[in-house]
Amino acid sequence: MLIIQDVLVSDEVVEEQFLCNLNACKGACCWEGDYGAPLSDEELNILQNIYPDVAPFLTEEGRKTIKKQGVYTFYEDAEDFGTPLVDGGACVYMTRDDKGIAQCGIEQAYRAGAIDFQSRFLVIYIL
Repeated sequence: MLIIQDVLVSDEVVEEQFLCNLNACKGACCWEGDYGAPLSDEELNILQNIYPDVAPFLTEEGRKTIKKQGVYTFYEDAEDFGTPLVDGGACVYMTRDDKGIAQCGIEQAYRAGAIDFQSRFLVIYIL
């Protein structure tokens, strides 16, 4: 893993040609990897404040994990805060649409008008 401007980046990004194709990967970056999405200090407080409004957009497993671990966690190996993972897999904020493509529950809450914070780790839609 590389750290570029406080963002964890897989070595494969440097070694392989990369193109985000949600139709092919279904948002695998939301459930594969060793860490959740990295968070800035500002985002830690924001997540605390918006969680009650975001919770209805999350899976039951995500909410249960957040209840146990909190809305964010500290990753010792990465020496950084990030989103918690459900059983070491999917990000707690991940949901899926009717096509099985990963969605960010924070982004869904934003689009629904439940919060005014737009996540920087939302799923990017590629045509």
